[in-house]
Amino acid sequence: MSAPRRVLLVEDEAVFARAVEKRLAKAGLTCQVAGTLADARRLLMGPEPDAILLDMRLPDGSGLDLLSEVRERRGSAVPVLVLTAYGEVEDAVLAMKLRASDYLKKPIDLEELLVSIDKVFAQSEVQRALEHSRQRERQGLEGLRFLGEHPTMVELRGQAERLGSLCAGAAGPPPSVLILGETGTGKDLMAKLLHHSGPRRDRPFVHVDCAALPKDLIEGELFGHEKGAYTSAVGARSGLIEAAEDGVVFLDEVAELPIELQAKLLAVLERRTVRRLGSTRERPVSAWIIAATNREPEAMVARGALRADLYFRLNVLAIRMPPLCERGTDIVLLARDFAEQLARRYGLPAPSLTPEACAALSAYSWPGNVRELKHLMERVVLLSGGAAIDARALMLPPAPESPSPQDGPAGEGGGLLGLSLEEAERLLIEQALAATGSNVSEAARQLGVTRMAMRYRMRKHGLDKTPDDGGSGS
Repeated sequence: MSAPRRVLLVEDEAVFARAVEKRLAKAGLTCQVAGTLADARRLLMGPEPDAILLDMRLPDGSGLDLLSEVRERRGSAVPVLVLTAYGEVEDAVLAMKLRASDYLKKPIDLEELLVSIDKVFAQSEVQRALEHSRQRERQGLEGLRFLGEHPTMVELRGQAERLGSLCAGAAGPPPSVLILGETGTGKDLMAKLLHHSGPRRDRPFVHVDCAALPKDLIEGELFGHEKGAYTSAVGARSGLIEAAEDGVVFLDEVAELPIELQAKLLAVLERRTVRRLGSTRERPVSAWIIAATNREPEAMVARGALRADLYFRLNVLAIRMPPLCERGTDIVLLARDFAEQLARRYGLPAPSLTPEACAALSAYSWPGNVRELKHLMERVVLLSGGAAIDARALMLPPAPESPSPQDGPAGEGGGLLGLSLEEAERLLIEQALAATGSNVSEAARQLGVTRMAMRYRMRKHGLDKTPDDGGSGS
């Protein structure tokens, strides 16, 4: 269990201080009391409190002096609630200029005080999450590279730049973007590139993994909630869409959202407002919405798992990430780059790739795409000790041998000769599906194509009657 939150009360009225201390303890908070500025400074030399309740008039000086010191040393990390007496409005105004979170006039109702503390805790939590997100994104964008010499990747980089220019000239939020592609193709990297290519690069980038959010909390996490909206909602809280402000919200695996929440997301996209759970108030949304999925959205719409109107609203601008096996020489290019990056990270000499290793990398089908390649290179870099990496060190399965035209498919007597190309393709797909128990991913691996390519060919031949077996992930 996490430790109770700590509140520092700087107050010289002993009776009031004891009443506050008792009420906060009943609410599960730890309260330290300082009767003077000197006591408060001594306590602030220890562990940082989660909030400060600060009286303006103290025996040894003004609470404004302490507020100024707190802001100088700790920035806005610690929320400060100012307690003012009648006629001290000027002090309250000065306190707000020094970035106090709020102020309350004495005499203070203890229940109102508790509500205000809950409010600043919620605001502080959102600010910390956003600052963490900004720092993480700044670190990530420093090394943001979208490598690839394949024509498709060159075109994708151009699309990102054009979309960035489009955003710069837009009067309001730019149109939503839907990024399609198999797991591990770099959909999240494309979303970051879009963010970095436009005028919102210095604004928040909020990554929401829709497949990972708990189903019972997903509505509150995305759209926010008011105090008491459900049992554990002890205070009001901004949702992730609202917290992104005028930055970017990346809805990763958006097709995994429960169908009942898809309507609420559609309303956000249509009206550009969000309503917190338990609230009747609409709040404006100015964030750029970028979504991604590794599913085939048309198939999900046909099955009723994805709302058609939401799909059409998200699919204003679509970007399809190609599977790694279709990127030709980019495979070796990425492998070398990953090897150099990982060697630097672990303080090892950068290993080279032998021609046999390059051939093995190019021949492999890469069902896990770029993510699988990166994980593979991390393993071999750590085990190589700086020595050249050969094909054996990669430990990749050998490429499947293609059957000769004289051999019957899957060991049957009749060959493919005499069949048209379309007939032969349909026959091979049927037999691969039969051999794998209609497992589309495994059948695609056996035939040496991607799952999306397999789905396309199945639709072409009228064989797409199996359930979608795609997983979640970027």
